[in-house]
Parts: sequence; C-alpha cells; structure tokens
Amino acid sequence: MAKGPLGAFKGFDAFGKTLEDVKIKTRTGGLLTIISITLILSFTLMEFIDFRRVNTDTSIIVDRSRGEKLSVVFNITFPKVPCYLVSADVTDISGDYQTNIMHNVFKTRLMNSGQPVPEAEISKELKSDLDMAAKTRGPNFCGSCYGGVEPETGCCQTCEDVRQAYLNRGWSFSNPDAIDQCVAEHWTEKIKAQSSEGCNVAGRIDLNKVVGNLMLWPGKSFQQSGMGMSELVPYLKEGEPHHWGHSILQFYFQHADERWKPKERQLMKEKLGVHRYPLERHYAHARNPSYMFQYFLKVVGTRYHFLDGNHVRSHEYSVTTYERDLSQGSSATNAQGITASRGSSGQPGAFFNFEISPMLVVHTETRQSFAHFLTSLCAIIGGVLTIASILDSVVFNASQVLKKNGGSSSSYGGKLM
Repeated sequence: MAKGPLGAFKGFDAFGKTLEDVKIKTRTGGLLTIISITLILSFTLMEFIDFRRVNTDTSIIVDRSRGEKLSVVFNITFPKVPCYLVSADVTDISGDYQTNIMHNVFKTRLMNSGQPVPEAEISKELKSDLDMAAKTRGPNFCGSCYGGVEPETGCCQTCEDVRQAYLNRGWSFSNPDAIDQCVAEHWTEKIKAQSSEGCNVAGRIDLNKVVGNLMLWPGKSFQQSGMGMSELVPYLKEGEPHHWGHSILQFYFQHADERWKPKERQLMKEKLGVHRYPLERHYAHARNPSYMFQYFLKVVGTRYHFLDGNHVRSHEYSVTTYERDLSQGSSATNAQGITASRGSSGQPGAFFNFEISPMLVVHTETRQSFAHFLTSLCAIIGGVLTIASILDSVVFNASQVLKKNGGSSSSYGGKLM
C-alpha cells in the first residue's frame, strides 16, 4: 500500500521520549522545582523592570550649528546701587558692542527694605516732572541739544534727550545744572533723592555665540576713539553709600527655540539632576565702592532627546569667580604676601565673561526592545530549567550508586530530606 505524503515523517521524531527515571517523584526534585519557579519569577520580574527602565546615553559631538543666537537670562539685585546708575552692555570678539541695553531688560527700583518702590509713587514723580517742565515751555518749544548729536526731530525736549545726545557725541554728561531741561525737571534733585535706593535688573539679552562679556556697571556707555567708555555720574563722590555687592537670583543661557519649551527644559533638568545653575542664589559682598566682580563662564551646548521623539536645546556652564579691590591700585598683596601687578585699572561693577565651547553634549533616552525582553525571558527559563535538571540528575544518579553499594537503607527522597 502506497504511503501518503506524510508517511515518510512517521518514523521521524525530533523530541526524545521521557525516560522512566524522570517520572520518579522525589523530595529533592520537588524542592528543585520550587526553587526553579522562584528563580524564574524573580529573574523575570527583574528583566521586566529593566525593560521598563528608561536609560540615558550620553555622547559628545562637534557643534556644527551656524548663525545661531544665544540668550542669557538673568535676575540680579544690587541693594546699594540706584537704577539710574546701572547700565547693561555687551561686547564680544566679533566686534559687536551693545550699549545701554533696554530691550527685554527691566529695572525695578528698590527701597532700603528691599521692597520695590510702589508704582503709584513712581507715577506721581513722573507726573510732577512733566508738570514742572510744561510750565517752562511753550507750545512751540524746541530744546537745544547743547552741541550733542541731535535726534531726527532736531530737538532735545527732555533732560534725558540731552544726556543721550551727549553720549552719542562721545561726551560725558558732567554738568546737568547747566542744562535748562534738567533744571526745569529738577533732574539733579530727583537723582539725589534716589541715591539711597537699590535696583533689581532682570531680563533677557541675545548674544552672538562667540567669546564675549556682559557688563553691569555704572553710568551710561558711549564710544570714543573706537573704545567703550562709561559716563560716571558726578554725584557719586566719596562718602556716598554705593557699592556693587549683589545677589544673583537667576543666571542661565538659553537657546532660541528653548523659550517655547519651558516644560521640556524643566523635565530635562530633573532627569539630569540639575537642580539649579551654578550662579543661582549666589551672593557677592563688596568691601568698598571700588570693587570689581568678575565671572568667567565656560558654556557648553546640550541637546536632550526624549523617548517620545521630542528634543530640547539647552546650555550648561561652569564658572570661576574673581573679586578685585580697585582701591589698591595697579598692584595688590594677597594673604600669602604675594604681590600681583595688573595691566588694567578696572572698573566697579559685575562682569560676566563667557566662552562658548565648540562641543555639543547629546543626551538620548533609550529603552530595551521588546524582542530583547522576550529573548532574555526565554534564556532565563531555559537556563534555570537546564541547571535544575542537571542538579537533579546528578543527585539522583549519586543516590542510585549509593543504593547499589548498600550505602543507603532508605529511598532517595527520604535520605536527602
């Protein structure tokens, strides 16, 4: 009789038949079974936890971005410097020089108690100044700029207009009492009244991604003979209570697209364990008015890729601080008795020198694949059962040998247990 298509495979069996010895139930076999099940469940649970765990891989690459801008976000309080005296300037190695930055930078006047001056009082002062100026001017008034660079209108209507015209010319605004607009606005009296106040400077400034310097220093800046100069207000004579001690509440660098991802940035900080930036909650104390604070920052770009495919750019930095007492002149002796000479005279204020690293740190979230989890699970089950089978076989065969030699008076399971 002819065999069917599967007849040729009837004699083939890939799985060996169970031996009679394997069917014998022993206490040791039961114990090994319980241990095997416990190990399999434990290893499976550990592997599942590892499968669900999100890992972060870190790599360093060359930052190939070009033409990007970098923003510095800061919030700094000067308790002994009035707002009219604080100027924010930025200069960098590319030759850009931003002076008297007002865009996205806000100054808040502070009373001696550290609380902001009430808005009602500021509005009242401003209205009073405008009323005083209006009394001395006619409807066709066009103020002189006293030799300064005239604005597009050709008139300097306020004391501040004259002051800005002087700065544009490269002159120092040294004698406001000789300016009619300043006398009408009682500018000198107003400035002296604010001399005991403090100032909070906060905001965001866009920077070129090159070596540069953010300067918070006295007076307004101007260019003279290609050099940056600072106009020091003449009322700050010796004996005035001003000094540049400060507290930094916020100071960090921000990528342009990071402004619209505050949640992602905060989540990235939590995952990287960055609770705060190096300069946050930093306090600097000045011993006298002629004190210069310098911060040298190394800024490194950071990119974080989340598991869901989103990413966020950020910038971490390290900082080295340096304080300098300008009253000691061009040379000073430290506590160890070493005298150091300085090539520049320096200026009071807080200076943040930043250097951008050409490297980019990339953090990428990864998770074990499901195929890897299944492979590991099979390996766990097969490995544990194989080792348990080998141990059971060794113990069983040993007991059989002992029985044949008369070394055991009881059954295998009873002897071992």
